[in-house]
Amino acid sequence: MSQPPKRELKEYVAIGHTEAENHFRTQQSQAQQPSNSSDTTRTLTEFLWYNVFGFAYHYLKSRFGKRHPYQSYPQGEDNGIFQMGNQKGVTQLALLSDWASDTPESDAVGAVVASHSPDYSIHLGDIYFVGTPSEVAANFTSPKASWPRGKWGSLALSGNHEMYSNGDAFFKYLLPTMGVRERDSVRIQKAGFFCLENDHWRVIGLDTGYTSVERPFLEVLSPPDCHLRKEQLSWLREQVQLGNSADQRGLVFLSHHPPFSSFRKSFPEPAKQLSQLLGDAVRPVIWIWGHEHRMVVYHPKQLTNLPIYGRCIGNGGMPSEIDEPKNNKEAIAFYDQRKRTTLRRIDVGFNGFAWLTFDQEYLSIEYRDINDTLIYRELVRVEEGKFEFLPIN
Repeated sequence: MSQPPKRELKEYVAIGHTEAENHFRTQQSQAQQPSNSSDTTRTLTEFLWYNVFGFAYHYLKSRFGKRHPYQSYPQGEDNGIFQMGNQKGVTQLALLSDWASDTPESDAVGAVVASHSPDYSIHLGDIYFVGTPSEVAANFTSPKASWPRGKWGSLALSGNHEMYSNGDAFFKYLLPTMGVRERDSVRIQKAGFFCLENDHWRVIGLDTGYTSVERPFLEVLSPPDCHLRKEQLSWLREQVQLGNSADQRGLVFLSHHPPFSSFRKSFPEPAKQLSQLLGDAVRPVIWIWGHEHRMVVYHPKQLTNLPIYGRCIGNGGMPSEIDEPKNNKEAIAFYDQRKRTTLRRIDVGFNGFAWLTFDQEYLSIEYRDINDTLIYRELVRVEEGKFEFLPIN
């Protein structure tokens, strides 16, 4: 069976966020596969199947079909809490979001990350267009896929695009390939959230994707707010013990959706839920997300008792947006607005990723682009749960 053609970045320019459009784009990409037949009637039949019948079938199935059951972790050793493991005492993580577009640009970003040999690689969600099994394979699991797997493991979060196909491919085909190597065995990621930790830091992946899509009509009456489901909250409370005031490790939250934004709609509900878990103590967190296809560093923002150091890294594989902020421009500390090229009369920026280095109480975060150029760097020290942002020499 021949491999489908590589997608071009221009296919994603000005794409909307409706399920219907993204399902249609998926069908169009399948229709671009070369036909083995020169028969006109059969070619027309294939066109109708992929572009009309196929679109209608998959769209209606996703909108009205059964959603994949929500998965959580059992009590015990297989609890989704993974230990960072590196014999040198320094652990390096590569974070990519909105990367899985199966374009030459996403391949190039994956190759740059692979050249650095990360200990762990984490995808913060959105497999385009709608997270089908073929799209999971093209980006992550086929022999030619360019996902840069970490030496010690890879982990994944879901975005709204995975849920455009009811999450089936994410849970059935992607998560079984994700996990962390501990000693001589590999622990598989069995739910859409996780905790990766050491003696000084905890990196907690949050599932905001599952609740980002609702059924027709219901989403009008009650728009999705990306809240954390009760199973995830129970895991955070009982197994991660997030509310334990004696645990003063630095907190890094990862999610697909933003708790706040200067550009588009934000989803503050998960932050409110987390603040309730953390209790009355003011606890700063570094929160890294995607969803918006740009690279932004925000000044700290207080949401309830959470001072949030927000960073958006949604420029992994989609056309990187460089338009002006819609509101609260003064909230932005750094915004990569460099123009890389013009696609369909729209200026786009540079794709990239975040590189995190954990060294005892220190965390270095580097933001690098498709050419491996260092765009922005910050150095943080944690002590008794508080952050000190250090000057960069």
